[in-house]
Amino acid sequence: MTAFAPLRPSDPERLGDHRILGRLGEGGQGVVYLAENAEGRRVAIKWLRAELAGDEVSVTRFMREVQVAERVAPFCTAAVLAKGVEQERPFIVSEYIEGPSLQRMVLDEGPRSGSALHRLAVGTATALAAIHQAGIVHRDFKPANVLLAADGPRVIDFGIARALNANVTISNMPVGTPSYMAPEQIMGEQVGAAADLFSWANTMVFAATSQAPFGNDTMHAVINRVLNQEPDLGNLDGPLRDVVAQCLSKNPAMRPTAEQVIMRLLQHPSAAPVALQDAAAAAAGPPSPMTGPAPMPAAQPYQGPPGPQQGPPGPHQQAPPPQREARPAARTPSRSGSRKGLLVGAVTAFVAVLVAGLLILAPWKPASQTTPPVAQPTQTARQEQQVTAVRLPGGAATLYESAKDPVRLTSYEIRNESGEWADYARASLTGTFAPQPKHWESLVSPNGRYLAGRARNYTEDGFDPVNIIDRKSGETFTVKTVREPAGAQVRGWSRDGTKVLLNVERQIDGAWAHLGFAVLDVKTRKVKITQVAKSSGLAPFGWDGTDDGVVTWDERARALVFYDLDGKRTRTLKDLGTLPAGTDRLFSPSGSTFVTTCPGGEEHCVWDTASGKRKQSFTSDCDKVLGWYDEHHLYCWELNNGKQYEVQVVDFEGKAVRRLLESSKALSISPVFTVNPRTS
Repeated sequence: MTAFAPLRPSDPERLGDHRILGRLGEGGQGVVYLAENAEGRRVAIKWLRAELAGDEVSVTRFMREVQVAERVAPFCTAAVLAKGVEQERPFIVSEYIEGPSLQRMVLDEGPRSGSALHRLAVGTATALAAIHQAGIVHRDFKPANVLLAADGPRVIDFGIARALNANVTISNMPVGTPSYMAPEQIMGEQVGAAADLFSWANTMVFAATSQAPFGNDTMHAVINRVLNQEPDLGNLDGPLRDVVAQCLSKNPAMRPTAEQVIMRLLQHPSAAPVALQDAAAAAAGPPSPMTGPAPMPAAQPYQGPPGPQQGPPGPHQQAPPPQREARPAARTPSRSGSRKGLLVGAVTAFVAVLVAGLLILAPWKPASQTTPPVAQPTQTARQEQQVTAVRLPGGAATLYESAKDPVRLTSYEIRNESGEWADYARASLTGTFAPQPKHWESLVSPNGRYLAGRARNYTEDGFDPVNIIDRKSGETFTVKTVREPAGAQVRGWSRDGTKVLLNVERQIDGAWAHLGFAVLDVKTRKVKITQVAKSSGLAPFGWDGTDDGVVTWDERARALVFYDLDGKRTRTLKDLGTLPAGTDRLFSPSGSTFVTTCPGGEEHCVWDTASGKRKQSFTSDCDKVLGWYDEHHLYCWELNNGKQYEVQVVDFEGKAVRRLLESSKALSISPVFTVNPRTS
């Protein structure tokens, strides 16, 4: 029996040739009515709100829903039947789907489990695959927009959907529902199909637990969790948990596609395409509660937290640099969504308007548009410094540096006007920056003598090469590392400038797996490659505090794991919280301490490396910690204190004491600072 609410005095009796029977729902764009056409067929009609009828953006967005829905395969959505205008307000007539929304069913009957949950996961992933194959990003996938029809789930409400290749937007404000939005969508970045997979994973957690994985309380709290904290997957278990966890990666490049999700759920071991109609058939059937485990595929390699995270956790996070054929991804510092360390203060960068489930976020405009005064430095940063402003080539960014700085900006990547990532590096610890078109990423050694760069092309015999440029002698030599299709990401120099740590990685089933590490000896020009046992779920590797071994983050165990250079696990530290920016700048210059985002996500925690005990914790305005300035200061991205984004130095009281870099909020930049041995 169809459930609907009675009409209100302000509701129409007819829209076009359709008699209005009652109200099915109401959202930010308009009211949805149950109606009947002249043949007695029941339909759903969505009518734009009166107050939005004069707004060109709202009308355009409303009518785009027709164009988008008509492109999507009808088996996975409500087909559009007609459109019209009444009282100068457009309306859309669509197929009426008999059945409750997923949100209503879970709230009324409780969480899904067993084969019912499995069918739901397959059916909704199939619908998303069909939507993406039509060239559409839904952008508002959530339980309320999934209708549970007798023949399988249908995805509805394409009001804010957009073409996958759209370059022109009708609004630069993020739209969606915060509890189900991807980090890049919240931050107002360009949104692709990966954002829908993030929302799909959120929806599956809700279906299995009746709770959104990032909560559903205050907007600022939810946004903070989405950007900064790990999801709560509740009692979700088995391979579905692994798939969902991977889809909830902060980095959109690390999420599988909808087709890959379907293959894993249907136990397809190969990458052969799955017919969407077949997948839909596998998911058909009324979703009644069932107990017992549903048949699931074997767990696939799990992608842990991404590599160096040096970009600001705002609009700078985009997809990884374009890849050559069969080429592992380049270092993705600013492209990942790893917004660990982002505090509640950062989410006040948005003004929220929440209207019946539709969120529109606009950038916060500070009361004062002038750059705030920089606080007085303390300890090392208090020394009288002659600061020089250096305009960086490639984009609107300015470096502020002093000869007494214990860290120096030595390389960076900038997204250029064509959308590609351009690599820049310094000739030494000082001097000008020059583009490095042959490299994915470049790192300058601590003594400034060498530049290590990961080449963009494999060698003719199929090896991933690393170029070493000796700035003192002018010599360049190339060291072959791992064979294609694996890659060797340049992670960091040892403190003495004699060795380069590489992360060995390979794409498996659409996800980047970190298989081990390699150490390149500059003197001998040889590389030692070490494969780590049980590498599933590990993050990229970084030097430990002494350069005698390496560390990684075990996503599944939520632990920092130490290895010797032979690949033997030596220590494991748990209950640390999360890593703010990967493992490559985790330790202080002496190696005696390291920093994390405390458990709970509200503070910075400083830990003793030897004992693993917490030394202190503090809060700051940092939106993302990048590394150590000296033993008593960190440097981090600050997003909210003016017209520009800034890399600031903060002390252990949370006070900003120095500005190192500022960039336009329209620029995507990923800076890399090197410890200056002359001052450390």
